[in-house]
Amino acid sequence: MWLMTQPRFIGHEIYRGSSYGRWHPLRVPRVSTVMDLARALGWLPDAQFITSPRAKPAALTAFHTADYVAALQRVEATQEASATDRTRHDIGSVTNPVFPEIFRRPATAAGGSILAGELLRDGGVIYNPAGGTHHGLPDRANGFCYLNDPVLAVLSLRHHGVRRIAYVDIDAHHPDGVEVGMGGDPECLMISVHEDRLWPRTGHLENDGGGNGFNLPVPRGFNDTEMAFVRDALILPKVWAFQPDAIVFLCGADAVEEDPLSHLSLSNNAHWDMLRSLMGVAPRLLVLGGGGYNPWSVGRLWTGVWGVLNGHEMPEVLPPKAEAVLRALTFEGNKRGRNPPEHWFTTLRDAPRDGAVRDVVKDAVAELLKR
Repeated sequence: MWLMTQPRFIGHEIYRGSSYGRWHPLRVPRVSTVMDLARALGWLPDAQFITSPRAKPAALTAFHTADYVAALQRVEATQEASATDRTRHDIGSVTNPVFPEIFRRPATAAGGSILAGELLRDGGVIYNPAGGTHHGLPDRANGFCYLNDPVLAVLSLRHHGVRRIAYVDIDAHHPDGVEVGMGGDPECLMISVHEDRLWPRTGHLENDGGGNGFNLPVPRGFNDTEMAFVRDALILPKVWAFQPDAIVFLCGADAVEEDPLSHLSLSNNAHWDMLRSLMGVAPRLLVLGGGGYNPWSVGRLWTGVWGVLNGHEMPEVLPPKAEAVLRALTFEGNKRGRNPPEHWFTTLRDAPRDGAVRDVVKDAVAELLKR
């Protein structure tokens, strides 16, 4: 086992051109955009890139049932879901459709997170932007997530001797599948900041995730100032007090203003600032992607994550090769994509979206601090 001296990026070409279908929210390119942008900026040398392995079925059964894993493989081979696949596993639904790489793509994302657990045994930083499928359930697809790579990452870390793990999730949606997998584990601290009453409508304030979880549902319009307040008043004190051996940070890009599936008002600065605050708190850091359904905001935010991990300055104006990556994106069928603003092509950094810290946010944090 080698000790990392630089962050490592786990990616794969399977994400290029692989889509859940023409009208599905995950029709948009995401990981391939991040790889292309990072390379165009000179941020992703070969020495820091790892091609993700595809997880073997036996590895997936650390969390998922063997029947479910076999069903995914069979449906990929036949491109048909049976009535049982739909009723028992929710494979072939509108949310979790059949598509050509229905097993290979999520198994590759899961393979990256499982590998990260192995590579982080002796410390370091790994970024797997394809990871973050935090809704997947043991026997069922859920919320666009066929497998649950965050849970598999935590189990992999444990398998390689890492005990105390802090899981911090700022995706707009509550990580219900991770709560199923890790809830009640006294050596796993779980903190989720997510939009109140947004699907899956779990993660209520009073839900302690089985005993060691902190769920903070936040109101629509949640802004950068409010996220900074939550970070400094709740997240950092809880994580520092827990003294984790590793942090798993899920930075879903669906919490930003431009995302079509949520109603929050963050800029990508909020995500980057959260990441900076978590770096160095534990000797191991795994950063995962998660949600995000506007191709420009996802590509810019997640590329910036890689920049933060490496200490790069965010360019005020992107070089021509990087700009070309963003100008090549399209967002059919969405009003935000028909007239994209110029800064979506020419910059990574959003303008800050500051504002008042509302009483509902202060009161919710105060309630969690009583625990």
